[in-house]
Amino acid sequence: MTPSDALEVRRKRLMFRSSYRGMKELDLVIGAFAREYLDSFDGDALRQYEAILDVPDSDLLDWLVQKSPVPAGMDTDVMGKLMNFEYVKTLR
Repeated sequence: MTPSDALEVRRKRLMFRSSYRGMKELDLVIGAFAREYLDSFDGDALRQYEAILDVPDSDLLDWLVQKSPVPAGMDTDVMGKLMNFEYVKTLR
């Protein structure tokens, strides 16, 4: 498997995880974000995105609606893109 094939498999897995998180509202928002950005993410951005997907739904939703601040360790470039994503802005 070539490195580009491995990235493509990784992106497909992340797309699935993005659309089937469990909380329907986040499935819709995170799924739309993934469709918009995943193909452009390099390995570092994919790692940042995977970390976001590992966050429990309730915590992630609180961050997105600005009920609680994004922790310093999660304040990455990808999180910034997610926080500024148009669908996320409609949640606030």
